[in-house]
Amino acid sequence: MAKPTPLSGYPELLPAQRFVETSVIATLAQVFELHGFANIETRAVEPLDQLLRKGDTSKEVYLLRRLQEEDDKRDSTLGLHFDLTVPFARYVLENSGKLEFPFRRYQIQKAWRGERPQDGRYREFTQADIDVVGSGELPFHHDVEVARVMLDALGRLAAPEGIGLPGFRLQVNNRKLIQGFYAGLGIADIDETMRLIDKLDKLPADVLRTQLVGSGLTEGQADRCLELATICTADDTFVDKVRALGVEHPLLDEGLEELAALVRGCAPLVGDKVRIEADLKIARGLDYYTGTVFETRLDGHESLGSICSGGRYDALASDGRTTYPGVGISLGLSRLLVPLLNKGVLVADRSVPSVVLVALTDEGSRADSDALATRLRRNGVPCEVVATAQKFGKQIRYAERRGIPYVLFSTEDGPQIKDIRSGEQVPVDPDTWTPPAADLRPTITVDQEKNQ
Repeated sequence: MAKPTPLSGYPELLPAQRFVETSVIATLAQVFELHGFANIETRAVEPLDQLLRKGDTSKEVYLLRRLQEEDDKRDSTLGLHFDLTVPFARYVLENSGKLEFPFRRYQIQKAWRGERPQDGRYREFTQADIDVVGSGELPFHHDVEVARVMLDALGRLAAPEGIGLPGFRLQVNNRKLIQGFYAGLGIADIDETMRLIDKLDKLPADVLRTQLVGSGLTEGQADRCLELATICTADDTFVDKVRALGVEHPLLDEGLEELAALVRGCAPLVGDKVRIEADLKIARGLDYYTGTVFETRLDGHESLGSICSGGRYDALASDGRTTYPGVGISLGLSRLLVPLLNKGVLVADRSVPSVVLVALTDEGSRADSDALATRLRRNGVPCEVVATAQKFGKQIRYAERRGIPYVLFSTEDGPQIKDIRSGEQVPVDPDTWTPPAADLRPTITVDQEKNQ
């Protein structure tokens, strides 16, 4: 059989890389549960009419098809979900009678999207979502809560005692602020203006100004929209900057008040590695957002775009009698981690969980070595028995290649453990011995030279 050709857009991690990913997932799950979010998992497929409700997404959806489709076409109306929000909305509607509202959930799961693969964008990827959904209404303080939870999680991932990821910048805005400002200017097509302003990170301001005027705005309106979009502050001083532009509208007042409350509410979680900014050019492309919107950039890796985004949606889920408003934020795990892993920015110091390699004197003593390994495992120490009874020097080199720090030998004087990094070898009781806490699990380090 010829060597398989890798499929572009479907990342597969090596064991040491996968350890980094599972460590991040474990940290996120721990933080989400500390904040009272319950875990769910939804099915991989959804009816196409549900998947296409979000707008122009038909080109992104992978369809489900059976080889015997001519015999049974029931699967032809199903597609793989391309995010976790649509299946979550359906989940809420199906289970509304069994859920307590506000319902707080987190979900860490794969999704599939048929877009052109590139660094940070994949056809199969993992997302980590948190949402709070209410029945009929959802108070604004949950917007602040969701932002605080994600800041807490990102802060732990960036901390030296955590994963040590680069710093994060959470950018926040409010659709009411933008829409109220445009309404106050007398702009007719607010949605189109918002869609164009959302391109400001990708287009020069003069090009965007031309597009705004081409969409029907006067030159004065276009200039004022660009002035608003350039406002960016790390505190609530953006309010005075917006007021100084001289535009008035009740919806603008509401948006300013909510965004200021959000920034102030998150201030206690801000540090050197995690920051929050009121960035008034952030609009988000999807049309179901109705208030708060989030985007997040990774320091030093801004080319990845937003790796964590979301916002408030007041009418995403409705059964005709009750509307279920919500607010949520989604961290693109694959978008964040895979480029860093491929560049060697994030590295685990061993490719296996084993802390100890149990040496083998000869094949006839394998049962004795297995018994020693069993005693270590009963004490919670991950270990494995060497694959081949070679000279002890080769067995030690085998441990080195796998990153295993300790080798356990069976000697005439009883079991002895050797730290192959220092060369120290001491007698040990496999029933009670445990390694230092720093050695119990692989250690993740950040290569600062590659983190550029």
